[in-house]
Amino acid sequence: MAQLLVRDLEPAVVNKLRRRAAALGVSMEEAHRRLLRRVLVGDQPGPQEDFLAYLRGIPSGDSLEFPRTADRPRRIEF
Repeated sequence: MAQLLVRDLEPAVVNKLRRRAAALGVSMEEAHRRLLRRVLVGDQPGPQEDFLAYLRGIPSGDSLEFPRTADRPRRIEF
């Protein structure tokens, strides 16, 4: 992967990127990558974003039940 160093950014730009990153819950570097990708390539998410979206879509809470199958009892060996 290539690296990119951006110098002499105005403080307002840096602050806005920092706020954007905080709102997304990612680092400033990741927010910068996403912004560049969206502007230059389109809204195609990267593999990590797909996985994170999958994880965020998993339901959570106390009401979740994961049924056990009765046809496979577990053997416990001592």
